[in-house]
Amino acid sequence: MKIRAWKTIGLLVVAVIAGASILTGCGNGGDNSQAKKELTYSKSQGPYSELFEQGIKPILEKKGYTVTGKDMSDLLQADVALNEGEVDFNVEQHTAYMENFNKKQNGHLAALTPIPTVPAGIYAGSKHDLKQVADGDSIAVPNDAANTARAYALLQKAGLITLNPDKELSDVTAQDIVENPHHLKFTEMKSLNIPAVRGDFAYIVITGSVVYNAKIDPSTALMKEDILPHLLLQLVVEDKNKDTQWAKDIVAAYHSDEFKEYITNHNNGLWFVPQD
Repeated sequence: MKIRAWKTIGLLVVAVIAGASILTGCGNGGDNSQAKKELTYSKSQGPYSELFEQGIKPILEKKGYTVTGKDMSDLLQADVALNEGEVDFNVEQHTAYMENFNKKQNGHLAALTPIPTVPAGIYAGSKHDLKQVADGDSIAVPNDAANTARAYALLQKAGLITLNPDKELSDVTAQDIVENPHHLKFTEMKSLNIPAVRGDFAYIVITGSVVYNAKIDPSTALMKEDILPHLLLQLVVEDKNKDTQWAKDIVAAYHSDEFKEYITNHNNGLWFVPQD
């Protein structure tokens, strides 16, 4: 009887330990925990991380969150880190880039809300007015798919080219240029490298973060894009975390009156602010 009693007690102890482990796992919930209060985001040298840190982070801290940035060299590295759970969110990409990442990298990222965005623009290279365009002029444009398309859409808006009307603007390439009356030459290159060689081109097309990092005055743009919905910056998380309380709280912070007041007082023409 004693042996049986000890066996029974032993089984009960194992069951209690196992049950506690299961409950602990459910309670922590990894990145999905509703009670998660320590958040990590991918951080870059640019306007979007700075806007988050100055305008959103204080709101989250008032709600009891501890928010830490993790430096990333580029957006691809940031998305890989997010997809692998090394960080909880980022605030530096538009829907088009995210969808391209999901497709090519087998990603599981989800966009939760549009956030303030710096428009792409045509800026002066060796020429300082679009009216100076001449036959054979060269123009530098970004070489990543989403931003290449927005560059050609912007050049069409400026009247420099005409694109195939049957093609979605979000997907256009140089092959979709159907009219090029000035026989312009386009060089597709890494966005970050364009400002350093702007004098080699008549004009350059660069996105907002590049404008900011190169310390180019955004008011000097010869023309700015009309930001299409798929090019608005987004708060991005792993798909499995989109319904967590912490994700909802970040969304709420971007839509809060406190943040609206902040962006109103700190917008020198750099930001396009999406409407609620």
